[in-house]
Amino acid sequence: MTAGFPSLWRPATDLTTSVLRKVAQRPAVAAMRRLLTCGSALAGFLAPGIVLAQSAGAPVPAFDSIDVAGYAVLLGTISASLIFAAVLLRQRNRLDVEVRELRSAYSDSQYKISRYQTLIADKNRRTVIWEGHNGKAELLGQLPAETGAPQQDPDFLAFGRWLKPQSATEVERAIEALRLHAKSFELVVETQRGEVLDVQGNLYGGRAYAHFVALDNLRAELAELKIERNRLRSSIATFESLLDSIEQPVWQRDAEGRLVWVNQAYSDAAEASSPQLAVQEGREILGTLTREKIKASATPESPFHDTVSTAVRGARTYFDVVDVRGPTGSCGMAIDVSSAETLREELTRTLKSHADTLDHLATPVAIFDADRSLQFYNQAFQQLWGLEAKFLESRPDHAELLDRLRAAHKLPEQLSWKAWKENCLSVYRALETQTDLWHLPNGQTLRVIASAHPQGGATWVFENLTEQVNLETRYNTLVQVQGETIDHLSEGVAVFGPDGRIQLSNPAFRALWGITEAQAAFGTHIRLLEAACGPSYDKPDGWKAFGKMITSFEDERPSSQGTLELYSGLVLDYAVTPLPNAQTMLTFVNMTDSVRAERALKEKNEALQKADELKNDFVQHVSYELRSPLTNIIGFTDLLKTPTIGPLNERQAEYIDHISTSSSVLLTIVNDILDLATVDAGIMQLDYSEIDLSDLLDDVSMQMTDRLQEGGVTLEIAAPAQLGNMIADRQRLKQILIKILTNAVNYAPEGSVVSMKCWREADDFVFSVRDSGCGMSADLVSSAFDRFSTSARGGKRSGPGLGLSIVQSFVNLHNGDVKIESEPGNGTTVNCRIPSASLPQLIAAAE
Repeated sequence: MTAGFPSLWRPATDLTTSVLRKVAQRPAVAAMRRLLTCGSALAGFLAPGIVLAQSAGAPVPAFDSIDVAGYAVLLGTISASLIFAAVLLRQRNRLDVEVRELRSAYSDSQYKISRYQTLIADKNRRTVIWEGHNGKAELLGQLPAETGAPQQDPDFLAFGRWLKPQSATEVERAIEALRLHAKSFELVVETQRGEVLDVQGNLYGGRAYAHFVALDNLRAELAELKIERNRLRSSIATFESLLDSIEQPVWQRDAEGRLVWVNQAYSDAAEASSPQLAVQEGREILGTLTREKIKASATPESPFHDTVSTAVRGARTYFDVVDVRGPTGSCGMAIDVSSAETLREELTRTLKSHADTLDHLATPVAIFDADRSLQFYNQAFQQLWGLEAKFLESRPDHAELLDRLRAAHKLPEQLSWKAWKENCLSVYRALETQTDLWHLPNGQTLRVIASAHPQGGATWVFENLTEQVNLETRYNTLVQVQGETIDHLSEGVAVFGPDGRIQLSNPAFRALWGITEAQAAFGTHIRLLEAACGPSYDKPDGWKAFGKMITSFEDERPSSQGTLELYSGLVLDYAVTPLPNAQTMLTFVNMTDSVRAERALKEKNEALQKADELKNDFVQHVSYELRSPLTNIIGFTDLLKTPTIGPLNERQAEYIDHISTSSSVLLTIVNDILDLATVDAGIMQLDYSEIDLSDLLDDVSMQMTDRLQEGGVTLEIAAPAQLGNMIADRQRLKQILIKILTNAVNYAPEGSVVSMKCWREADDFVFSVRDSGCGMSADLVSSAFDRFSTSARGGKRSGPGLGLSIVQSFVNLHNGDVKIESEPGNGTTVNCRIPSASLPQLIAAAE
């Protein structure tokens, strides 16, 4: 596992060799070698001297040359040994220091190797090491399981099994280049699971290293962006190559509208030597107005697409331009449609002229092409079959069209539909025109003419023969039906020709005028008819006027209407109606019964109006006549109660109280009747004034004191401290409150509570009165506001039934509303809303 770090750790043997190699290179060893060399040289120098001395006869020790040489070598050796020993002792200390330093470095290297081994064993990294070109791979570390990388070494090296094909190819090529050519690399690859890995390849100390690293989120995102960038670059390059090979000009602009890229066809159209020159010089093939139009109308959602005209190489050219706008600019393409545009315009003019001609024909026409698809149809064809324009514009097949018409029951019924359809479609294989008659289910008869085209296809013409075939039958039937219809009409009908002679008449006409069939026979002149009808009615506005209108030579014959009352008492409504062919029709309707009924209703209505006027006069007269004596009775009764008149015994006081109570009740009834009569007559006017609602409630509660004590009922009024003011008729509003409270007290059980709640909603005064009485059914609630409506519901007092009716009348005069909510056994609640009047009404009331 330490083989991957040669610069940090080496075996001990290699270290010793290195030390000895360094020792051999020291200066002491070199000096010893020089001493040995000097001794040898000295011996060689002394040997000739000895020989010369011997030849001269000088006394010389008994040394021969060999001895001298030996001594010299011995002397050199001893000298060298002494010197070497001194130097060796001196260097030994240095060697000990270096060995200690190397041992310390070795320990540090071992520590670093352990740290690096721990780092390599990280689960987010896996390293593959190759020794030499053919060495076996060694793997270190692991990758997370979620990346999809295999955990086993042989499976990991099979890159094609867990990397995407393109990524696997890139990794294998990069590793091969690293091992053979020492070319480092750094790649971003994708696994089969879509995870991104960073792969780095390097060469250290003759070994090849490939590091597979699982990226964190940020680095993974960056790696994915790199992959996407490479993919986009590749796609852009491919598309640019494709666009350079086509014949249509293509361009790309920035946000300011400047060209940033064009293809070869664009540069040719702009007469530039290269696309780069066309971009650099900003050469345009579209006019300024066209470019401004594109810039103004093209949006990301709606690209510009139109045919524009421009000049290219000095010739007018039509381009079908498509321009798409994006966030950073736009790109477009122009397709040369000059020749097609010319042919299209000519064909369009021809087809338009042909279509306009056929479209104005009343005869239905349909043209099918060689594929039996609908190519053209006119409005008469669509109207004949009642087909949708959307379906026809889809160019349906002829067989499909026949099936649709058959499903809609618009084609003739056939015993063999398949054979009949094949016979119709055989015109596309025929050489001659085919003609057939179709009797449609709707009664129409069509002559179908199908003509085959020499180049394929066929033209179908549908001639409607219904009117031609059935004209005489329809005419005879019409005449017969007309005669039968007129004969059975209750109205009298007579038709006269332009010569004033009668064309037809019905029995009702003869019966109304009391003439015979012979007198009204066909061809009888109106003068003779006038003489025959004279005994029934011979006034100037009768037959003389009819004869003048019928025989008039005026260009415009006016119609006329009126009423005749015959001598026999019949009342006839007549009408003179001009008909085509200068004919005139007289009609007479017997309105005798209607006139009599109308007259009877008018007489009855007049009688009712007189009776109503008499009733109003009676009510007003009686009310006013009763009020005066009642006022006197009440006044004298109050006078008798005073002590100044004299004391009354108990019975007399009781009688006086009954007289006073009855007189007050009677006065109230008279006042109510008079108020209702005033309302019915439409002369009731409200006296508007500004009312303090709190004071009004205090006044009402004070007046209700006696009535509450008499009924044994408690009144509870719940209202805000400040109800404010409103504009209304104080007297009528007070009557409304008192009558509603009186009605509630009348039906509330003794000892119960009548609750009254008051509040304001905007400017409206709203209040509700609730009692715990016996309640009312739905029928009684619906009739509670009717006049003189009374019910035996257990009230303490019985009255004429005018209280709630007056309440409703006064509330309506204030433009308010009043409602009753009640159920049998659950009491009754009266809800009332009185809107405040406007300031102009207050001013008008003051005036």
